[in-house]
Amino acid sequence: MTSNFKMTSAVLLTLIASYAVAQGKPFSSDASSPPLLQSWMNTEVSAAWSQGFKGQGVTLIVLDDFKSKSGYYGNLGTGTQLLRHGEWTSKEASMLAPLANLKTQDFTSGATVKLNSGLNVVNMSFAMYAPAGYTASQISWNAEEKSIINYASTGAAIISKAAGNDSMAVGGTNAAGKVDYLSLALKGTASAIYVGALNSNGSATKQAAMASYSNMAGTDVTVQNQFLTVGVEGRKTGLSGTSFAAPIISGYAAILGSKFTNSSPTQITNQLLNTARQDTVSNYSAAVYGRGEASIARALAPIAIK
Repeated sequence: MTSNFKMTSAVLLTLIASYAVAQGKPFSSDASSPPLLQSWMNTEVSAAWSQGFKGQGVTLIVLDDFKSKSGYYGNLGTGTQLLRHGEWTSKEASMLAPLANLKTQDFTSGATVKLNSGLNVVNMSFAMYAPAGYTASQISWNAEEKSIINYASTGAAIISKAAGNDSMAVGGTNAAGKVDYLSLALKGTASAIYVGALNSNGSATKQAAMASYSNMAGTDVTVQNQFLTVGVEGRKTGLSGTSFAAPIISGYAAILGSKFTNSSPTQITNQLLNTARQDTVSNYSAAVYGRGEASIARALAPIAIK
């Protein structure tokens, strides 16, 4: 095909359990209060906080659904709440990096994503689906999508992208005959990470497995090299899906940025990818887990990064 396909809608990548419980209030970071390690977090996070790395000096930009009239029930450790999808993902990222500057933008706005000075991390828990048979270059991207792809390509910002919930390889054709062309557009870029979901946080003594719904890295080596996994403890939070894996990597990137203050988005991206663990996942294979499970402790370990 040679004609361009006009993208008309974004499809959220969600697999979220809802429960009939009381409504709560959205999360608000309080810099005066020390953050609390929640049961869904990897225990390595508390060590990062104890060293003083909490996302300060970094801008977290969450592109997501902030306009829906309906929401999802869940509990990230601050009480059961009913929040929109974007409120959940921004809350999750902010809980991991509580001193980061949080910005939000509705993913249907079509407006160029504006970066702040310093390090910027963009979280995207959505996809851009269209029928199979096109290439990413044939899609008529709007200003929002163009800016995301440009920032990833030039290394201007770290892009944390939910891998998807179709139990297939990133960039594949799903059961409806559609492809996530945004994933294809980010392939091989300087500072984009695909994030898959494990069924729990892994350790060397208690390995985690890929969540049954999560997309995998697949056989494409380029995708494998950009693919990380993290534990999504849906049984504890009521919130599952790779939508809730991406904000963990966004939080980790902000934590790293608060230590390596002179590092570029590409350097932070590569540090997360290069320090992933394979010993914490069951039957490690690059085609499934990509680089492995992200380790904030390993990523923070050096004095400086290149």
